[in-house]
Amino acid sequence: MSTSDLAGLGVPDAQALAQLANQFFSALPGSAPGGAGVPAGLPPGLSHLSSPTVAHPFAVPPVSNAPVSPASSGYEGVPALPPVAAPGQVPPSFAGDLPLDVNPASRTGGVQPILTLNPLDWGLPSDAELSEMLALRSPSRAPQAAPGGATPSFYFLAAGLSGLAGHAPGVQVPGQAAQPLSPQAQGFAPPVDVNLVRRDFPVLNERVNGKPLIWLDNAATTHKPQSVIDRIAYFYAHENSNIHRAAHELAARATDAYEAAREKVRDFVNARSVNEIVFVRGTTEAINLVAKSWGEANIGAGDEIIVSHLEHHANIVPWQQLCARTGAKLRVIPVDDDGQVRLDEYAKLLNARTKLVSFTQVSNALGTVTPAKQIVAMAHSAGAKVLVDGAQSVSHLRADVIDLDCDWFVFSGHKVFGPTGIGVLYGKEALLNETPPWQGGGNMIKDVTFEHTDYHDAPGRFEAGTGNIADAVGLGAAIDYVQKLGIENIAAYEHQLLLYGTRLLQDVPGLKLIGTAPDKAAVLSFTLQGFKTEEVGAALNKEGIAVRSGHHCAQPILRRFGLEATVRPSLAFYNTCAEIDTLVATLHKLSSSQRRVY
Repeated sequence: MSTSDLAGLGVPDAQALAQLANQFFSALPGSAPGGAGVPAGLPPGLSHLSSPTVAHPFAVPPVSNAPVSPASSGYEGVPALPPVAAPGQVPPSFAGDLPLDVNPASRTGGVQPILTLNPLDWGLPSDAELSEMLALRSPSRAPQAAPGGATPSFYFLAAGLSGLAGHAPGVQVPGQAAQPLSPQAQGFAPPVDVNLVRRDFPVLNERVNGKPLIWLDNAATTHKPQSVIDRIAYFYAHENSNIHRAAHELAARATDAYEAAREKVRDFVNARSVNEIVFVRGTTEAINLVAKSWGEANIGAGDEIIVSHLEHHANIVPWQQLCARTGAKLRVIPVDDDGQVRLDEYAKLLNARTKLVSFTQVSNALGTVTPAKQIVAMAHSAGAKVLVDGAQSVSHLRADVIDLDCDWFVFSGHKVFGPTGIGVLYGKEALLNETPPWQGGGNMIKDVTFEHTDYHDAPGRFEAGTGNIADAVGLGAAIDYVQKLGIENIAAYEHQLLLYGTRLLQDVPGLKLIGTAPDKAAVLSFTLQGFKTEEVGAALNKEGIAVRSGHHCAQPILRRFGLEATVRPSLAFYNTCAEIDTLVATLHKLSSSQRRVY
């Protein structure tokens, strides 16, 4: 077909197409798709590709008896897809090329490649090329911010392709298997550019069994951005000293860094004062601190402590131990078949003997998000104190202790992209000051004689000895990182990943999702018929996929569903749809293999 024939079809020649492309990419809007109007500088007829009502040179005619592209009419000038970049290769920032992540599962076994298209080489896509574009699985790689601070968005491309006439989401293209589109291909513009974020996490460049690491064990621990690693190294290189009790320069630097981290935590959870922030080793130590200090001073025989069926062992065992020592009784809020807390049954448990309610905001085993604010208010109406376990929620949801009105809130640094060995106990200041210390030693005293000791007020009274200074500083850096991204942005992106993964996992033969509450965080627990959970975990590990298999230190809730173990992929904002594709493809392969019955 000649150039004049193409012109007769309304198709621009190569020179015109190059001019259009250059004009288009020089006038990219700084906002996400969906805004009204045509961005200034675009040529006539060319608008956001996400708008199916505006004609543009790249539009595909409606599916009918007529050809849907020049390629299907015999035009041989459509360029083939460029070769795929090597795994892990990151293209440069936008400089004439448009980097896109495409679904590679059918060609590369699920490894996430990078497809780079040069606008100057673009022709109209063939059916197969369009189908592949429609199967976009992971967020497109956006460029660095332009001068002036605006970051052009390429997410519109995926959205626009899904809206082209005749190729709406869910419509099967001839010769191609119908597959669910990613959130991006359905028009969701991620508030977090996952490909830029991934560059901040060195461990994501690791290879396991010759495959790129796919870290889906975030409920167990999250990885650390380079800024956190650098901050800890800087502390040891330039600030290392004990704190509070010396007049020399390094002591001042270390004290300033440590207390600055406390202020960052205060702001992060919206506490009223830094005096309400106690550094501990982690969630487990924080709960034990409350149980062994406030609990032993305030819980007695006949009193009742309420926990939910969703709890991690760390929020069960300390209360069992306290009940054994004091003669108190432990009572449990049941859950329904979806894993949701039964508030009606909870209301029946509350009474004048209830002294404490301690529950998780997000289940580590099921991902269920509990109605925390309502649970707290109901407990307070009965005169009880409330501890909220935020270990699994703190990296997914906005923590606001004033809004929750909880008496204590606890979390671990390593669950929120910070170091291990550091965690936080928030407590209302008056309550902390009324609570006896649980450990004695240096740093927590005002005055000591052989007859008597005066203790500091909180937080010092609970920080005996030399604390984990460097990792507290590292936690502050992790909070800086999360705050910069925005917890609401993180939550929005992870929610789309969760929906996407849930949809694909439901199609794996023999796979049963455990925990199907409508309000969930990024956890996808499941069992696979015919396989032990450790067998599934081992098979995934061969493909470089890290998941947790076992009881997740939450045996009571799994036994509620008649199980001893599940496989638990868990998501974070550095995960991608392409990684979920690889997970699901591996599970399909495993499911179709010779199943083992046990």
